[in-house]
Amino acid sequence: MTASDRNLRLDYIEFAVADIAASKAFYGAAFGWTFTDYGPDYCEFDDGRMKGGFIHGAPRPGGALIVLYADGLAQAQARIEAAGAKIVASHEFPGGRRFHFIDPDGYELAVWSDR
Repeated sequence: MTASDRNLRLDYIEFAVADIAASKAFYGAAFGWTFTDYGPDYCEFDDGRMKGGFIHGAPRPGGALIVLYADGLAQAQARIEAAGAKIVASHEFPGGRRFHFIDPDGYELAVWSDR
């Protein structure tokens, strides 16, 4: 990918988390993400399409809403709940459905599907 292909596009997401191991366990179980540790205070995650990081520090819930896509919304919700998340909202909209959840550090994310 050339620099112009990446210019001004979402490229990386970083979360400050209280416990990197707990975050790895949650996101690994919920979404199948893989991880590369870079010392005790930083871990990169890879969802197969996009990368981001967990930095050890005080969680900063809020900010941008990260929205993930799922082929099967009910299956995704079950997996996320089994990993320990709390579902806080669910609704339909023109073109699909989505739900919002709170991860172990208090970040709110959403998952949507057009199926």
